[in-house]
Amino acid sequence: MSGDTLPTATRISDPGLRALYRQENRWQAWLDVEAALARAQAELGIIPATAAEAIAAKARLELMERARIDEGFVRTGHTLVPLVWELGRIVGEPHGGWVHWGATTQNITQTGDLLVLRQAHATFFKQIGSVLFAMADLAERTADMPMAGRTHGQHAVPATFGYKVAVWIDELMRHADRLREAGPRLFVAMLGGGAGTFASLGQQGPPVQQVIGRLLGFGSMRVPSRALGDHLAENICILGLLAATCGKIGREVYTLMKTEFGEVEEPVPPGTVGSSTMPQKRNPKLCQDIIAAAAEVRSQVPLALEAMTTEHEADRTTSLMMDAAEARACIAMGDILARLDEVMRGLRVDPKRMRANLDLGSGLIMAEAVMLDLGAAIGRQRAHDVVYDAAQAAFVEGRSFSELLADDKRVTAHMDPKAIGKLLDPTAYTGLCADMARDAAWRARAAAQELQR
Repeated sequence: MSGDTLPTATRISDPGLRALYRQENRWQAWLDVEAALARAQAELGIIPATAAEAIAAKARLELMERARIDEGFVRTGHTLVPLVWELGRIVGEPHGGWVHWGATTQNITQTGDLLVLRQAHATFFKQIGSVLFAMADLAERTADMPMAGRTHGQHAVPATFGYKVAVWIDELMRHADRLREAGPRLFVAMLGGGAGTFASLGQQGPPVQQVIGRLLGFGSMRVPSRALGDHLAENICILGLLAATCGKIGREVYTLMKTEFGEVEEPVPPGTVGSSTMPQKRNPKLCQDIIAAAAEVRSQVPLALEAMTTEHEADRTTSLMMDAAEARACIAMGDILARLDEVMRGLRVDPKRMRANLDLGSGLIMAEAVMLDLGAAIGRQRAHDVVYDAAQAAFVEGRSFSELLADDKRVTAHMDPKAIGKLLDPTAYTGLCADMARDAAWRARAAAQELQR
């Protein structure tokens, strides 16, 4: 459950997700669950309190002989048994025999891996908070900055760049809500034994599981079946949604950074080399990283859903699939958010280029405004037909849209050239873009403060 998603040769520091998913960190999380199991059983009088104290005191990976553990894994091929053996050995007599009492492997590994995942979520919340702070500043700074709004790749109506950022903020905040709301469903202790039936502990099983949950800061599974995976898959689906939004933002910046657009540029520090052969290149490296890693996260969603199809009461096949999907998704998600934060903090915007692009159609982007104003006099559909004729002639014949309107008696019967000129001003037709950008900035800062507490 580890791996590199993006190249290590990058100026962006690793946010720590790889370390979380190192095998040693997982082992320690499993040992933490073994300690909680012993404490819970002692609290309920199932094992001696002195045994629980001894187990908890020794449940530290640094106290164990790694060579013994490694040899045990080679010999047994088992996920957990060598670790349990070593814990029992260093606890020693008379208490070592109480280690792992009444539990099965997946009870320990799944609950322990959720401890790791909770650490990952804490990192994600801080990262999303940092991104939202950066986006809030960007939205405010560009709230009134006019640019071409585009639909289907074509000029639609004017907008502002701040409005575009408001859209990003709105989505990111919902993903943070989804992660938070999934917590009670996701972070639950499991102690059902071999087939999830509580046979090994009987009536004491549910109380023990509840105490384990309390000790770990988790809830407790009502039905601790090893075949249940929807809560684990939900987490990966949410990460897929988050990655899709980040990928969309990366793709938007990538597109607007193209030479033909030139409206924004991701941070390109002095000394950055874009090409070994073309010295002029200023490539969107961070955005490319985001787009690529976002695709990797989304690719884990089908794997997680497939892993829900567990056969009978347990199936190691689907556990392996879910574990792999979680690790890959979390590591890639950390990389994505680190780079998105860098892009949002250092994004260079070019209002002059935005305005130049806005004027490429020589007023065509204002066709809707003209149609609505004229429609008040002659009806919307008839006005649409009149403006359509002028707009299509301007585009196909390369003629001036404003002159075509001024030469059309159907138009001039209701407005003079000065009124037409005023209607063709794109900066006067950005609707509530600036208001939405400032409102999003305010909401982003409030949400970011909550996420980073």
